Formats: sequence, C-alpha cells, structure tokens
Amino acid sequence: MDAFLQIMSDPANWAALATLVVMEVVLGIDNLLFISIITNKLPEGQRARARNIGIGMALVMRLGLLTIIAWIVSLTQPVLELFGTAFSWKDLILIAGGIFLIWKATKEIHHHVDPDPEGDVLTGKTVTLTVGAAITQILILDLVFSIDSIITAVGMTEHVIIMVIAVIFAVACMLIAAAPLSAFVNSNPTVVMLALGFLLVIGTTLLAEGFHVKIPKGYIYSAMAFAALIEGLNMLARRRKARIAAAKG
Repeated sequence: MDAFLQIMSDPANWAALATLVVMEVVLGIDNLLFISIITNKLPEGQRARARNIGIGMALVMRLGLLTIIAWIVSLTQPVLELFGTAFSWKDLILIAGGIFLIWKATKEIHHHVDPDPEGDVLTGKTVTLTVGAAITQILILDLVFSIDSIITAVGMTEHVIIMVIAVIFAVACMLIAAAPLSAFVNSNPTVVMLALGFLLVIGTTLLAEGFHVKIPKGYIYSAMAFAALIEGLNMLARRRKARIAAAKG
C-alpha cells in the first residue's frame, strides 16, 4: 500500500493513468462495436451471457498479459523478413487481426445488403452462431487490441499498477455500456451498417500498421466522429418526420 501511495503521489503518474484510461476506453469502444454485432446474431436470451463472458474473459486475458510485460515488449523485435521488410510478432498479430476484422465486417455487410435465409451469403452454407463461437470471435480481436494497447502503455509508464487500474476501469466501462450499445445498434439498422463501416476502417488500419504504414489515429477517429454525427442528424430527421406523420394521421 505504501508503495502504491508513493507511486500515486507523483503528478506525472496521475497524468499517465488518465491518458491510459482514455486510450483503453477508446479501444473498448471499438471492441464493443464488434461485440454488439456478433452477439446480436444470437438468440435474445443468450446475448447478455455471451457479452458478459466475452468481456470478463477479455479482462482476465489483459491482466494476464500485464504479468508478462517483458515478453510482450519483445514482440516488437523482428522475427521475419520478407522483400526487405522486417516483421515482428506484433506486426504479424496486427496483420492477422486486420484481415480477420475486414473479412468479418465484409461478410456482415453482404448479409445485410443481400440477406439469404437459406444460408450464409459468402459460404452458401447454413450457419448458426453459438455462444462459444461468439465468445471466441470476441477474444480473437480483443487479443489484437490488448497487445497493441499494452505495448503502447509500456512506453507511457513503467508502473504495472497504473496499467492494471486503467485496464480494470476500461473493462468496467465496457460492461456498463455493452447492453445499451447492443440494444441501440440492434434497433437502428443504419447504425449497424455504419458500425460495420467503422470495423472495416479499423481492420484496414490494423493491417496497414502491421505493414509499417502509419495512419494517424486522429484522422481515423475524426472521420468516424464526423460520420457518426451525420448519422445522428439523419436519425433525428427520421424521428421528426415520423412524429409529424403520426400527428397528421
């Protein structure tokens, strides 16, 4: 306890904690979009269970990764070279995660644009999502976001306790926001398409980072915020028109 109080007596550590909390919450929003789209395909009675288990296991995984920070940091060392470009394990994980996210978002967009009740539009087979499959998909992407955020966190502070506090706070926010966000996404079809577009952008960004192409995060989040603002205005316009039509009827 004395060591913790000594660490938190430094204003620089409070600044690092605040920055890490914001970063983890922002990454958590990305995760929640993915979680909402995945779990909304489950029967309604299983959605909350899948969300809570997936987010809970994500917390355990992130805290576990924090206990092996030395190994996490070593993931930035080159392990493979192709065409004159060196790739680390972190790069390979980002590439795999980006490809998975692009594939998943594209598949969902196909399903919403051209729904086929007889089977999956890309595979031609009937697919029934289970709770286990949903949780697995959630953990795959959370692994990518976790490694990326922890490596960034190591560069911001050397105190593990600060990282732990930031992770727990962010996951708590995810648990609180998961159900309302999922319900909102499920009840607004146009928001689902917008969220899938966001996932495509995030997947492309992860893929680019894996190939050492840096895309400023500010540009990405500014574009996403602008798109969300336009969608919000469209929703307000639709609701206003619906109220006017109902009043006339």
